[in-house]
Amino acid sequence: MMKKLLIALGVVAGALLILFLIFRNPDTDAAEMRAKYTSEASRFITAEPGLDIHVRDEGPRGAPVLLLAHGASASLHTWEPWVEELSDDYRIVSYDQPGHGLTGPHPRRCYSDVCMVAAAHAVAEALDLNEFVIGGNSMGGWLAWNYALRHPDRVAGMVLVDAAGITVEEDDEDGLPIGFRILAMPGVNQLATQITPRSMIETSLRQTVVDQDRVSEAEIDRYWELLRYPGNRQATLDRFSAPRGEEATAERMATLTMPTLIQWGTEDTLIPVAVGEAFDERLPNSELIIYENVGHIPQEEMAERSAADVRAFLQRVYAPPEPYLPPPIPEAEPAE
Repeated sequence: MMKKLLIALGVVAGALLILFLIFRNPDTDAAEMRAKYTSEASRFITAEPGLDIHVRDEGPRGAPVLLLAHGASASLHTWEPWVEELSDDYRIVSYDQPGHGLTGPHPRRCYSDVCMVAAAHAVAEALDLNEFVIGGNSMGGWLAWNYALRHPDRVAGMVLVDAAGITVEEDDEDGLPIGFRILAMPGVNQLATQITPRSMIETSLRQTVVDQDRVSEAEIDRYWELLRYPGNRQATLDRFSAPRGEEATAERMATLTMPTLIQWGTEDTLIPVAVGEAFDERLPNSELIIYENVGHIPQEEMAERSAADVRAFLQRVYAPPEPYLPPPIPEAEPAE
């Protein structure tokens, strides 16, 4: 009886192994990915041993700076529409956060608020960015306000695009993209480090936008290939269990007095508009712009409009000072 049981278990284990090998999606080749997804503006900045951050530095070097951080499971490529719209007058610096894109995993597997802010600061230091507007989408928005809390002397303003950091009652897990729901399942999420079908990436990406026509095959390929950049899938799993620090409470946000532009899509099923309204209420110097029929990534789905709103904001933040005019010299009293 025991012998038969062992044989049956062996058959099941063998079948599971075969299925695993059939459905397993191997890592992409790092060198191939770097050749495919870098540009002439790309460079790699060493933040610490083993952590080389992929950065794009575009626009006039002497121009005011906008530093941009992407969201979870994305890459710096999400900002290409804004770079196209804004880099004629502004210096746009974007980068792949640790565990994403061509940067790859953090050598210490550290994805806490402290480590993610440290990576952003390493970029600012390497590029001598002493004052800039910092912006971010989703997790990148969370990074932006956390950076501002730690380095307020560097931050001239913030742009929060469907940013994370506040929990509201309207949060609905059913609205999460399928990839995020799988990562939240203990046990099952371990398979996501090896089995990540392209169809799952496409479904998750389509859940973040309203206009389905704007999701291209090339974009799906990029998300899928960069997720499988060596170490990124394990990094994604590590991020979900990493400490996030405190929420964006009213007390913490009250200290951020720099001008802030908040942008949000009405159809964001990942982070609802109520979160944007909460940021606007808690930040003392903010403006909220809501885009109708737009999802979680307005910088891509409504690129021209959202970039135009950012341009207007940057013009206010970086407005040249009024020229000094000496007081008029009083006319001499006529001699009697």
